[in-house]
Amino acid sequence: MLTQLAAATGVLALLTLVPGPDMAVVTRQAVSRGRADGLRTVGGIAAGLLLWGALTVAGLAALLAASAEVYLAVKLAGAAYLCFLGVQSLRRPGVRGPADGGEAGADGGDRAGGLGRAGGGDGGSGSAVDGGRRERGGAWRTGLVNNALNPKIAVFYTGLLPTLAPPGLRPAAGMALLVLVHVLLTLAWLGTYVYVLSRARRFFARPRVRRAMDRVTGVVLIGFGVRVATSAS
Repeated sequence: MLTQLAAATGVLALLTLVPGPDMAVVTRQAVSRGRADGLRTVGGIAAGLLLWGALTVAGLAALLAASAEVYLAVKLAGAAYLCFLGVQSLRRPGVRGPADGGEAGADGGDRAGGLGRAGGGDGGSGSAVDGGRRERGGAWRTGLVNNALNPKIAVFYTGLLPTLAPPGLRPAAGMALLVLVHVLLTLAWLGTYVYVLSRARRFFARPRVRRAMDRVTGVVLIGFGVRVATSAS
């Protein structure tokens, strides 16, 4: 059983390392919004994998993979979302807030809060807090939606996981274990990737570099969207 699990983990690790839409979305969020939003996006991606895993164990993902019409609808919705994110990146101005959304944003947040207090009212401070919560939720939601609208995960989970599941477990338990392994590998890999990007935050904070990265990630996201929409399966 342990040998089979180790082999399955190796296969899942290789699949996790292959660049795809998830990495492009994480790059977009980490470079433009900073490390904190990059990690929240990774959390949303992991939540999407857990969602597909739960559907797979329940047998619903197999129905989706077997229905050409539903599969096509989800595929086109996912492609449209990737293109939407790509167009957003292309249209965004090159200069925004600090490159490190978590730590570097604290000073700006303190200034905003100070201005609100100087004005004598709670409205300014409350608006800043509400805006920060919306941004945090938006990063997590971006990762979740990106994965929830990827029907290839359903095909991958229903087609590959049963062949990799350890033989000593019930099929549902084996697939659930492999989904958990896949989620942990994804968190580790994309989390490390965000950390590497954050180490170069000063470089990415330069206006020219930021504009170039927006254009590159925008084109890559649109390219992935077109590829998803035109793929045969």
